[in-house]
Order: sequence, then C-alpha cells, then structure tokens
Amino acid sequence: MNTFNNKQVAALPNHLRQYIVEQHYEHYTTVDHAIWRYVMRQNYSYLKDVAFYPYIPGLKKAGLTIEKIPSLQEMNDALGQIGWGAVTVDGFIPPAAFMEFQAYKVLVIAADIRQIDHIEYTPAPDIIHESAGHAPIIGEPRYADYLSYFGYIGSKAMYSSKDFELYEAIRQLSILKEMPDADPADIAQAEKDLEFKQQNLGEPSEMALLSRLHWWTVEYGLIGTLEDPKIYGAGLLSSIGESATCMRPDVTKLPYSIDTLNYSYDITKPQPQLFVTPDFETLINVLEEFASTMSFRKGGTHGLMKAIECKNTCTAVFSSGLQVTGTFTDIVLNENDVPVYIKTTGPSALSYNDNQLDGHGKAYHADGFSSPVGKLKDFEMPLEDFHINDFKNMGIELGEPTVFEFESGIVVEGTLKSVIQEEEKLVLLSFIDCKVHDKNSGKVYFEPFWGVYDMAVGHKIDSVFCGAADKDAFEPIALVSETKTHQMQFDNKTVRLHELYRIVRNVREHKADVALLPSVWDSLKTEHNNDWLCALEILEIFEHTGLHPELADDIKHVLKNKAASNPAITKLINDGFSLIANPVIDLVH
Repeated sequence: MNTFNNKQVAALPNHLRQYIVEQHYEHYTTVDHAIWRYVMRQNYSYLKDVAFYPYIPGLKKAGLTIEKIPSLQEMNDALGQIGWGAVTVDGFIPPAAFMEFQAYKVLVIAADIRQIDHIEYTPAPDIIHESAGHAPIIGEPRYADYLSYFGYIGSKAMYSSKDFELYEAIRQLSILKEMPDADPADIAQAEKDLEFKQQNLGEPSEMALLSRLHWWTVEYGLIGTLEDPKIYGAGLLSSIGESATCMRPDVTKLPYSIDTLNYSYDITKPQPQLFVTPDFETLINVLEEFASTMSFRKGGTHGLMKAIECKNTCTAVFSSGLQVTGTFTDIVLNENDVPVYIKTTGPSALSYNDNQLDGHGKAYHADGFSSPVGKLKDFEMPLEDFHINDFKNMGIELGEPTVFEFESGIVVEGTLKSVIQEEEKLVLLSFIDCKVHDKNSGKVYFEPFWGVYDMAVGHKIDSVFCGAADKDAFEPIALVSETKTHQMQFDNKTVRLHELYRIVRNVREHKADVALLPSVWDSLKTEHNNDWLCALEILEIFEHTGLHPELADDIKHVLKNKAASNPAITKLINDGFSLIANPVIDLVH
C-alpha cells in the first residue's frame, strides 16, 4: 500500500487498508478538472463571506488549488504537516469504518468526482466534498480534536443489522443518482427502498444516533450565533447550491445541544433546519455527554443486552482487562439484574489491550466461549487481584483438582491446568476434567468431556463495544460492500468533447494559441449543444484578453438563452458570468 510518506496513513491497521483504492489520477478527464475549477472558484468567491474563517487559508494548508483536482500525494504532503493524512475509497464505506479512519486521523476521500449534471450537489461522496469540504477545517486544532475523538467514539458504537441495510440502501441510491444513464425507474425504486428502511429502523442504535450528531456537525454544522452563523460543515462547504440556500430565513437555525439526537436526516434533500454551535468546545462537550450513555462506557447488563441485540461481533471487557470477542447470545443475571454468566456462539477470541492472546483465537474458540462473572464466595478481594501465592495459601495448585464457588452460586470444579496473568492481573484460568454448574438451579454450563474449560477472570463487565478487540486477528476480511461505484464509459462524441476542454485548458494555462478557440466554439455549437461550462471557459479567456469580442458576444447570447430556457442551469451560468467579471486568484499561484 502506498503510504504517501505520511505517518498517519502508514499507521493504519490492515482491516482498514482493505477499503483503500487507488486514486488513478490519470482517469480524471478534462471535464472533471473543469468541474473542480468551477466549484472551487465559486466556493472561494462565495464562502469567503459565509464560511468559518479558517476555511479559506485552510484550503492551501490542505494542499488544494483552484485549478486542478488534488492528488493524494499533494494532500498528504500538506496534511502531514498538521498530523493528518488522506486515502481514497470507493464511495460510501460503512459508518464504523469511516469513524475508525477518523480516529487514526486519516481523511477518507471518495476517488470519484461528481458529474456536471450534479455540479451543485451530489448525494454520493466525491473528491470535492471530501477534500474541499472536510480538509480545510482540520487546520483548526479544536475541530481536529473533535473529528479524531468522534472517530474513536464512533469506532466503539453499537450498530444493528438494520444499520448496515440502511447503509447499503444509501450507497445504492447515491451510485444510481451519479450514473448518467441510470434508469429513472431504478432510481425511484431505490428511493422507495431507502425511505422504507429509514422508516423501519426501530429504536435507533448508538451508531444511528452518533451518525445524526456527525451529520449535524461535521457535515452540516454552523458555528457562531443564531443571528450570524458561519459554515464549517463539509456538506455545505462542498455544495455551491446549499451553501447559499442554507442561509435563507426559511432554513431554521437551532442551538446545537444533545437534543440534536432527536433529528433524523435525509441525504437526498436540502435540510429543513441546521444547528449552530457557539464554538468547537461545545461539540466535544455534547459528544462526551452522549458517550457517557454508550455501552463501551456503561458496560454491565446494559452493554451485554445491546451486544445480544446487535447480533454481530462484539467485545465485552472484564474488570481484569480480558476482552472476549464474539457474537453474544446469552446472559444470566442475578436477582439485582447484574451479569453472573455470559456466553458467545460461534467463532470467538480472547484478547488483552486489543492484542489477541496466544492460542486463544477464533480457530481455538470456534464454537463459542462462556464464563462466570463476579466475585468468589466469602472473598471480598476480586479474583483478578489474586496472586499465585494467594492460591497456594488456599491450597490451590496447578495440576490439582480445585473448586471455585462464586457469590452467584455458579461453581467451577476441575483440575487447574494453567493461569494467564497480564500486568499483575489474573485474566484467564484453564481447567481440564471440568464441570461448571449453578448449584441453586442445577443448570449445567460445561461438562468434563467437552474438553478444556477456559474461564475469564473479572468481577464485572466494564465495557462492551461493537467489533473485535484485535480486529486484524479476528476480522482479516473487512465488510466491504459488493455494490461498486459506476465506472464511466465514454462514447466517441464525449471523447471529442473532452478534447475541446483540453484545448481550452491548454490555452488558459500555457498561453497557447488563442486562434484555436473559435473552432472549439464552432464545435461546441454544432456537436455539443448541451454544454455550458466549456463555453464559459472560452468566454472567460476572451473577456480577460479582449480578443474576439464578436465571438464573446455570441457566446454570451447563447449562454443567456440556455439560462432562460433551462432553469436547472440558470444559476450556474449566471454565477459563471459573475466569476468572469470578478475573477478569483488561485490559492497557490
């Protein structure tokens, strides 16, 4: 994997690297670069007045220029100076993975760029949104802290199978909407599918609620006062349409707080309300308030029940530090609803400090794992704090039969085979010829002929979170969607249009022969009557050089007619005229 000589990218674990794709910079067409240039010029022209101040200087800090799509190397060279990195991926990736990239201080950037028909806004992630939206604000230290901390919290969040179904529906619709030849019936069906899944999520999971906080801050956040807010959310910063309309009075502005969790969102529509934070510190405080309610903080019965509801790989952390990873299927509670026994089904693993214990991977624990939780009867000190000498004083020896009775009434009796200790804590005891049963109910949890019994040590469950403790060991294959983004195939007519854009770009950048442009304009009028962007670029050159005034008038006349007859591009063309009259200077040159 190319790490771009960036420390943050180089530190990514293997299970995240599987989402990374090559940027293939050479695949960007001259039209793609023209789209980037148009959006960036609009952003610089408009956002300098409504964006949070560090946005404009932040563009340069992120390695971005007006004139061309950034390469990953350029971005990593710049972001590396502020302790961040960037990689490209194929469209939407699962929220948990997206969050974890943030925790590693790596920006996830969709390699594709929006098509000209969606130049104002696209529901699909693209390089404009990810790089020109997210990257420039990272230079603000407290916002960078918030982003990486959010990633850490998000990587621990419980999600549900319905969350992943919703993710797939969003991904499918975004891909279809970005396909130039997509069947309208397919889009309509995908929209219905997404709406159905949104309305039938049931009680939102921790990940669903976190996604709302992420949406209303990182993507669509405003900062300042309700009377004079500024934009910092990447979804707004990268949308030349909604960045303007969001400031209208009909878009309600509300103070940002933990109550924002109650507002769902629709990625396919303009937002009816936005939330304003007075500062980035407030974002961190609200996130911390929500984190205190999450399973990875609360642990215990709350966390274990969430893990069972999740029906996916989760990890429970015992008070000794031992981490049990697997699909949790059962929990035994005492009269106070405190866990006294836990059980996973299917491949499971044991870890400590996120590193899998030798010999305790999912191949060894292929059929699941179970263990009592709690203190030993008649002992105030938790078992994890015992030392080998304490065992000897109790008459317990390796290789000898022994009995452990817990306060709950669960009894483990067998021959002690081995003990694993980590950082002066007992974390695992292994037995042979072992029987585990509840002396009160008579229920048997383990029989001697089943083999070795490995018993986790810990008097309580401190934390429960989604995913494996040692992801690289437990989950070598990432959950990557089988639905891939659309790869453009160009017919001969479109290839000729790309060549016209190339000629115009060459004239503008390298002061090539302006005499080539009249024939380019003729070709646009006769072969590519729907184009408006290349025409604007030719007009820009003529207006700034004073050459071919009669052709400039012709282009303006044609473009005005297009704007009058096609409302979808009216604002785009008029904004293009404004950019020509009020040129912006590249951030670097």
